[in-house]
Amino acid sequence: MFMRQLPVRSICAALALAVSTAFAQAPAEKPKLAFEVASIKPAGPLDPQAILAGKAHVGMKVDGFRVDIGMFAIGDLIRTAYKLKTYEMTTPEWMNGLQAQRWDIIATMPKGATKDDVPAMLQALLAERFKLEFHKESKEHAVYVLTVAKTGLKMQEAAPDPEPAKAEPLAPGESPKPPAGNDNMKIDVKQTSDGATINMGNSETGPMKMNMTKDGMHMEMDKMPMDQLLEFVSKLANKPIVDQTGLKGKYKVALDVPMAELMNMARAMGAPVPGNAPGAGPADSASDPSGSSTIFQTVKTLGLSLDPKKMPIDILVVDKCEKTPTEN
Repeated sequence: MFMRQLPVRSICAALALAVSTAFAQAPAEKPKLAFEVASIKPAGPLDPQAILAGKAHVGMKVDGFRVDIGMFAIGDLIRTAYKLKTYEMTTPEWMNGLQAQRWDIIATMPKGATKDDVPAMLQALLAERFKLEFHKESKEHAVYVLTVAKTGLKMQEAAPDPEPAKAEPLAPGESPKPPAGNDNMKIDVKQTSDGATINMGNSETGPMKMNMTKDGMHMEMDKMPMDQLLEFVSKLANKPIVDQTGLKGKYKVALDVPMAELMNMARAMGAPVPGNAPGAGPADSASDPSGSSTIFQTVKTLGLSLDPKKMPIDILVVDKCEKTPTEN
């Protein structure tokens, strides 16, 4: 049985980490800027218990002029800096996965910079401190095209976010105060008879509830942005998802993820999933739209449709990158 072969906490930690990096994706970039100062230190070992207890330094938070990044692998930094989906970049294996070296970064933005400038500043940081070099190319790729099903959309649009409170202006010569803590991801875990319910609070995306059962995982999200939904579905389908729904904003999403797709996602992220576990198919086992228990049936419950297709995809290819940054 899945629960005996793969501890609930291991798979949930993998998913929590995937979601935290999704939160880090930022809006369109502005002209290049650079951090005034940036400290880069190796993160401690990945501790699933600490992540699930909400005690791990995970994710990205911008508070005033201070940027606090916790436990990002270099692949996560590149995706955040260049606003890429997982399939839009080709990197060495050591850059990604749960076993990759992760980094804690504390940086200060220059006066006048905003959260929208963080991606451009991360680009400069990667080039200067990790000596990142890359090129871009277009490749024909097998993809899935996501559209609204003929039966109509079944997701409910979430209420708009409230206006953020305006920060008090700093007095002359006053430095921004450091945040009380990294609260980008607070995880509350409650054990149930069939697994665990994980409530992942986030001010921008709302709580995410995940209930593990012997059949897979039931997920409920209060205000899931479409780009993050696509990234999640892409990980499950193991192929790029091209959005042709025309949907914007955030939605209330409830879906059931079958066991095979859940295990494929965990395996791809480096979680300790037994290769011969019951229900675990090959990495592309979600590729048959006619399957009765695949991600295709899952998205159908949302009023969406996935259709296989081949089309050119722009890819960022990493040519060179140091495994450790230059000194602070």
